[in-house]
Amino acid sequence: MSKIASYFRFKELGTSFKTEAIAGVTTFVAMSYILFLNPNVLAAAGMDKGAVFTATAISALVATAFMGIVAKYPIAIAPGLGVNAYFAYSVVIGMGVSWQTAMAGILVAAIIFLVLTLTHVREKIIEAIPANLRIAIAAGIGLFIAFIGLHNAGLIVANPETMVSMGNLTEKPTLLAIFGIALTLILMIKKVPAAIFFGMVGTTVVGIATGLIAMPKAIFATAPSLAPTFGQAWTHLGDIDSFGMIVVALTFLIVVFFDTAGTLIGLTEQAGMLENGKMPRAGKALMADAVGMTVGATLGTSPTSAFVESSSGMAVGGRSGFASVVTAGLFGLALFFSPLLSVVTSQVTAPALIVVGILMSGNLKKIKWEDMAIAAPAFLIVVGMPLTYSISDGIAFGFIAYPITMIAAKRRKEVNLFMYVLALIFVAFLFYTHH
Repeated sequence: MSKIASYFRFKELGTSFKTEAIAGVTTFVAMSYILFLNPNVLAAAGMDKGAVFTATAISALVATAFMGIVAKYPIAIAPGLGVNAYFAYSVVIGMGVSWQTAMAGILVAAIIFLVLTLTHVREKIIEAIPANLRIAIAAGIGLFIAFIGLHNAGLIVANPETMVSMGNLTEKPTLLAIFGIALTLILMIKKVPAAIFFGMVGTTVVGIATGLIAMPKAIFATAPSLAPTFGQAWTHLGDIDSFGMIVVALTFLIVVFFDTAGTLIGLTEQAGMLENGKMPRAGKALMADAVGMTVGATLGTSPTSAFVESSSGMAVGGRSGFASVVTAGLFGLALFFSPLLSVVTSQVTAPALIVVGILMSGNLKKIKWEDMAIAAPAFLIVVGMPLTYSISDGIAFGFIAYPITMIAAKRRKEVNLFMYVLALIFVAFLFYTHH
């Protein structure tokens, strides 16, 4: 035990086994909703829920363990919200790409991720993109997720005359979703730990009590087989043979790029772990995400990213990588709770999507709205995602507008060459996918 304490620097960090264990459990409970939410989102793309559940748990286990043991941070990694919605709704449903081919796109992005991380290029590329546009991407994804949640709840429906309108509030499933939203928001406002998780549990209980959700046939079972999804990404690598699919892979790369980097910096800054404004062992922390993404694509799930819910573990004192090791172990145990997937309906997950959307939209306050050259492209990214129902289209709007607004403001020297290249790529992408 003393060797473990020494390896994770307990004494130096002022922590202990008990504190780190509690932090690891707290983080797991706060983010465990992803085990049931991710299969639901990817099921919209035609993927097997059971296989995705197993892939989600294993990829989270591997990536979080790597983060704890190698990077030594109390930060958990799992398939993230936002990019899974991009996978299911924008690429598979919107572009008509098979989920197997889209998964191959994730694998390509993961391999590029590994190369960029090993060569330290990843940090340099992040620095090339203006902070305000990175912030806008996070906020835009938040609005997009919230829009999907409101639609799944039945609160927003399609309307040929007004494009969208309010749904039928007398429908019982919609009423259940409204209850879930209210419960989750109350728990969040009361600062109840793992509010999203308990909101889902409460909604499920009410759903079962009212007969809107069927009781699960069991609680424990062996982990669902990975057979329906395992290795499909590698088998379909040859499908990444068009400009459109290459851009899709690059979009996966860009979205996860900023999501993980922003979360890592935000969490370590909040916990006072930065040194001279920089994150120690940043390369190893980014590698954890790259490894998780590669494992996830191989098993059959959407890209991984660092979870902001890790802040809940830090709030109770988690400061070392041992907390992440505990969280990883709990993801392993969670593999045997797959029967509970049957009770996680769209009405149960809708409140979680909406609340996560609210949290991500908080990034809007960080954008320099008084600077039109920055505000305009940032705004186009934020509104472009939900209004086009596409994360990539929203990013394209902003990245194309940015060089134009900066040139108009006579500030072209502030624009990194990489941004001009990205603008040209996204112009070609829009014309290729919308002609």
